Amino acid sequence: MAKKGKRFVDAVKLIEADKFYDVKEGIALVKDLAKAKFDETIEAHVRLGVDPRHADQQVRATVVLPHGTGKNKRILVFAKGDKEKEALEAGADYAGLDDFVTKIQGGWVDFDVVVATPDTMAVVGKLGKILGPRGLMPNPKTGTVTMDVKKAIDEIKAGKIEFRVDKGGILHIGFGKASFDAEKLEENFRTFMSAVVKVKPSAAKGQYIKSITVKSTMGPGVKVGSSEVSK
Repeated sequence: MAKKGKRFVDAVKLIEADKFYDVKEGIALVKDLAKAKFDETIEAHVRLGVDPRHADQQVRATVVLPHGTGKNKRILVFAKGDKEKEALEAGADYAGLDDFVTKIQGGWVDFDVVVATPDTMAVVGKLGKILGPRGLMPNPKTGTVTMDVKKAIDEIKAGKIEFRVDKGGILHIGFGKASFDAEKLEENFRTFMSAVVKVKPSAAKGQYIKSITVKSTMGPGVKVGSSEVSK
C-alpha cells in the first residue's frame, strides 16, 4: 500500500469519519482541504443501487454543468466536407476523418471528447476497441453523433459532461475545480445529482442512491448525505 503524505494525513484528521455532511458543508470542507500546488479537480463518486450487468439497469446520460468543469476539453470531430469546416469554425480542436482514424489506430489519443456525424460512423466504428474502453466512442444517446456539430461543440464548451455507471455500480465525475467559489461547486453538484435522479432506471429496486463521496484530486473523501439530493 502506498504511504500517505503528511498533507493527506493532516487533512483526514479534519474529517469526522462517521459523519454524513450536508452538501454545502461537505463541499466547503473538500475545497478547504485541496492544498496541492495545482488546481485540483473536485470529484463526486456516487454508488447506485443498480446492477450494471443488466441492460435495463444501465445509467448513462449527459448534463450541462452551469459553471462548467474548469477544464478546456480537446474536441475531435469526425466529419466530411462542409461539416468539417463547420466543426473547425465552431471551435473543434481537430476535424476530419480518414487521417484521424489512421492516427488513432497508430496510438494517438490526445483529445477528450469525440463527436461524429452519422455518415462517418461506418468508418468510426472501426475504432470501437480503442475509443470504447476510454469512454470516447460517439453515441447518439449522448448527443455526440449528430449533424448539428456546432450545437454539440457549443454544449461541450459550456460544460456538458457525460456520466456512466461503472461495473461496480459507481458514477465518477469531476464537477469543478478547487479554485471555483463554493457556491458554484454546489450548484454544479446539485445539477449533476438532479440529472442522476432523473435517469433512474425503472428496473432499479430499493434504494437508488446508496452513498455519495466528494473529494479533491489529492484529498481524502468526505461522505455527503444523500437524502437532500436523492428525491
